[in-house]
Amino acid sequence: MMINEIGPRMAGERLMYNRAVRVDQPRSWLFVSGHEARDDDGRIAHRGDMAGQMELTLRRLGETVAEGGMKMADVVQIRVFTTDLTSCKAHYGVLLDALAAVDCRPASLLAEVSALSDEDMLIEIEAVAVC
Repeated sequence: MMINEIGPRMAGERLMYNRAVRVDQPRSWLFVSGHEARDDDGRIAHRGDMAGQMELTLRRLGETVAEGGMKMADVVQIRVFTTDLTSCKAHYGVLLDALAAVDCRPASLLAEVSALSDEDMLIEIEAVAVC
């Protein structure tokens, strides 16, 4: 499989996102539903804490990707939905650092929505992985 990054957008030395990611001859695709910051009991954790919800959401996303037989470096697209764009952008370094730590360089979307499925959710992330 060959992955080519197209139009990377940088903030200094750090990748913000790729405008596109071309994947040639993938064997497997994994479409990952939206993930949120749920604790082990299924309740939303880190209420009112955008950075905490980002970290836990990405951890849960990584667990699902691993369960699907892939790794976060195989994620080629993420979609980030938030109910508070200002706070999300202020803490976006948390997301970028977490993705960089696992060599995940996806094409991405960041969008503010009026509500998510639980009123305590500040962020939801879905993904597509290929290998």
